[in-house]
Parts: sequence; structure tokens; C-alpha cells
Amino acid sequence: MTGSSGTRPAAFVVWALTRAVLLLWVTKVVTPPGFDVTSDVSVIYHGWSEVLRSGSYPESDVTWQYPPVAALAVLSPALLPFLDYATAFFVLAFLCDALVLGMLLRASDGPGRRAAGVWVWVAGVPLLGTTAYARYDVMVTAVAVAALLTGLRHPRVLGALAAFGALLKVWPALLLAGTARGRATRLAWGTAAAVAAGLLLVCVAAAPGALAFLGFQRDRGTEVESLGALVFHVWRQFGWEGRVELHYGSLEFLGPQVPLVSTLALGLSVAAFGWLLVWRLRARTFGVSTPADAAFTAVLLFTTTSRVISPQYMLWLVGLAAVCLVLRESRMGWPAVLVVAATGVTQLEFPIGFVHVVTSDAQGLTLMFLRNGLLVAASVLAAVRLWRDTVRAPVREDVREAEAEPALSRAGRADTPASAP
Repeated sequence: MTGSSGTRPAAFVVWALTRAVLLLWVTKVVTPPGFDVTSDVSVIYHGWSEVLRSGSYPESDVTWQYPPVAALAVLSPALLPFLDYATAFFVLAFLCDALVLGMLLRASDGPGRRAAGVWVWVAGVPLLGTTAYARYDVMVTAVAVAALLTGLRHPRVLGALAAFGALLKVWPALLLAGTARGRATRLAWGTAAAVAAGLLLVCVAAAPGALAFLGFQRDRGTEVESLGALVFHVWRQFGWEGRVELHYGSLEFLGPQVPLVSTLALGLSVAAFGWLLVWRLRARTFGVSTPADAAFTAVLLFTTTSRVISPQYMLWLVGLAAVCLVLRESRMGWPAVLVVAATGVTQLEFPIGFVHVVTSDAQGLTLMFLRNGLLVAASVLAAVRLWRDTVRAPVREDVREAEAEPALSRAGRADTPASAP
């Protein structure tokens, strides 16, 4: 399926209808299923904004676990002073959602492009429910989508936006994993390092507590929705004596063997990083879709192995999957489908069925095994496809030319047959 004028009105209509529902839900005009998830904005984010406006980061609050540029997202409702804090935040989240749609629609036109990525975004965001607008992750995802799409032709822009995104929420640093060897990598990585260093210096100089998030992240344990948590969900059925408590801003398992499982989860993340490094060293073919495919795979691996899989993390994956599927060359179709399915299951477990997850009953177990199983399957499949397409594939002449002069002027052209989404 290629981008076409017919796609635009259909995608826009579906997007508008589903986003209208999301706005009605988060503003409480209509009561959504499950418990209220908007209190993070009206209470926690609003409280952080007051501290930030006083000239300091919330360094005494262990729930502040974000890089320093996240302050911009928390303070952003001030751009709409005629609205209360929460409503302004939801409107800005909606506008970022619209921005992503616009970027994907524009990118879907032309040779070598397709509209499948547009539909991934249109469908994926509402599947997450109110969480999509009640966290600032949609803003970070908009930065990531812009970085990958503009980075097709402008490596420096990719590097600058990846650095900015990384200081918003760390994970956009992985957008640099798949840049083509040679000049493209030097430009993107060099720019990213310079921009990150500059922004970090500004933040540290501007207010105390800019680096407090590092210690708070280090001390987090095994959150109830993570892959490692499945051990305790099952063990509870056989008399495990631990408990679930609010810890560092999320509900975590606390008790016997939790530190061991948390350490093993960190080990899995290190192993994922090792695989990514080996892939980077051995990859021979860098095509048009490789930066997006590699970023999607990397974020999938680190999300799946994380000690914490918060529901809003799914927005990252939906956004990156959408970029992949805009590019006809990408073979991330099935991993993207699995991610979209996992996003729908995520809303069922949070907020709709979260009480079942916390109590580890049969419904909670089923939801967690299904959601995390879909993420594991998507991660493995994406990694296998990325390896086959870049390590085992023969080096093409157009790739040699791209390594010599990676302005990527050929970004709009398909050089390989399309794969089924």
C-alpha cells in the first residue's frame, strides 16, 4: 500500500474521531473505563512545575526520574495560560499527536513510501487509552519521529534531535544506532554529542538538582508490569511471601529474591546492548530504512528487558513502528503488528484491569503473559529481521555510494521489493 491522496482523508477522519474520544476522556467529559490516570498530570506534573518555576529541580522527590530537559515538557502548559494546567497539558499532547500524523502523512507520499505507517499511528495511540495523553511521552515520541524522518537526508538534524530527545527521556539516544557508516555517522553522532553536552551544561547551570534523576533511576526495582515480574506473579500462586508497594513512583514487587530478579533484568538489558553492538560492528548493508529499523529494534529490546514497562512506553514503540512502515524497504511489518496488539492489551491491563495485575489473579496473569509475550515475540522477530537484512544481505552498490557520500539523496527511492506489512 503506497501513500495516496485517498489515504489522507480516511486517515484524518479516523484520527479525528478517535482523538476526540481521547480528549473527552482525559478532560472527564465522558468517564472512561478503569480508574482515573490523569492525576499524574493534575497533581504530580503540576507540583513539579511549581518547584521548577521556583528555580530548582524536584531533587527531593524520588518520583522525579527524568533527564533535565524534561522540565520543558512539565512547564509547557504555561504556553496556554488561558487554560488550567491539566487541560493545557492535554491540548499540547493532542497537538503533538497531530504533528506526528502530519509528518507521517507527508512522509508516506512518493516513490518508496507507503501509508501503512500512518495507520499504525492512527490506530496505535487510541489503543493505549487515556494514558496516551496523560503522560508527556507523546511529546518525546514526536521528537523521535521528526528525528528519524528528517535524518533520512540530514544526519546533523537526526543527531541534534536525538540528543534533545535523550535529555527529555533518555531512550531517543537509541535513534543513532542505525546510522550508515562513514560520514553520516560522524555527522549524526558528533552533532548529538555536542548538542547533549551543551544542553546538559545549560541545565546544570540553570538550576540545582538537574542530575538527581540518575540516583532515583538506579534504585528502582521490579515493577509489576515488567517481564521479570512474571516470576513473582506466578510464585505468588505458590505462597511467595513478598508484597506489592508504591516504590519510586510505581507499584513494585518487594520481598525475597526481588533484588536477584532485578539484577537479572539488568543483565538482560546489558545482553541486549551487547547484541546491538555486535550487530553494529558486523552490519554491512545500510539501506534507506536501516536507521528506523535499528532504532525500533533497539528500543524494543531495551523496553522488553527493562525492570519497568510503564504503559506509556508503548507510545515510543508505536511511533517508531509507524516510521518503519512508512518506508517500503522496511521489513518490520510483523513486529509492528505485534506492538500494536501489545498496545491494545496494555490498556486492558492498565488502567482497566490493573487491580487484577496487582493481585496476580488469573485475569492479571493472562494479561501480563499476553502483553509481555507479544513484546518478546516482537523483539526477537525484529532483531532477526534486522540481522538478516543488514549482516547477511549482500552489500549493494547504492549502499557503497551512500557510505561514501551519505547525504542520502536516494532516501525517497525504493531499492528492494516491498515486504508485506
